[in-house]
Amino acid sequence: MNNIADQLALAYHNLTEKCQMLQRAQPPLLLAVSKTKPVSAMLEAYQAGQRHFAENYPQELADKALQLADCKALIWHFIGPLQSNKTKLIANTASWVHSLDRLKIAERLSSQRSTELAPLKVLLQINISQETSKAGIAPTELLELADAVAALPNLQLKGLMAIPAPGDSERAFAAMQHLSVELQTRYPHADQLSMGMSDDWPLALRYGATMIRLGTAIFGARTYATNE
Repeated sequence: MNNIADQLALAYHNLTEKCQMLQRAQPPLLLAVSKTKPVSAMLEAYQAGQRHFAENYPQELADKALQLADCKALIWHFIGPLQSNKTKLIANTASWVHSLDRLKIAERLSSQRSTELAPLKVLLQINISQETSKAGIAPTELLELADAVAALPNLQLKGLMAIPAPGDSERAFAAMQHLSVELQTRYPHADQLSMGMSDDWPLALRYGATMIRLGTAIFGARTYATNE
């Protein structure tokens, strides 16, 4: 079994090294993608200093949030597809949603978010490789959805997210960087760009990623069971 603390330290070391090579003053935020991993593994990462964790399944995030309620500094990012009947699980548990691609979902998250909490930070998911099997909006739909989401009271539009198709990473990351600049001309604070995973994060850094999502590099290979 991997020593998660050592793997996490190695990931941060590699990230720092790559940022120095690219002369990036501000390193990206590293999200530990903990889907299908036990709470014990997450706790090991938390105890090693990791604070931002990402989950793909609403029920799994909600269950883990209950089990890790004593980890007060833990910040939850939801990065998977979100259906209408699952928004309530996320609205008051996550601090970030990376996978927003429908106004209906945005409206439900806004209406269900407690006003006692800070606004839910959201990223719009772009289907940058135009895959029929993948969630996300077309690039041409970006500004229309951005305007609608930015008007909702309990959400804060923070930027964009994408998962390129295999073999399309460089073209896709370059296109996402262009879209991010376009979005910031209208919403200057929507400057976050979530892209890059365990196999392609160094390339994502070259194209301005501000958040990278690492699972296998920290926790090892995943084992899948039935998920929500």
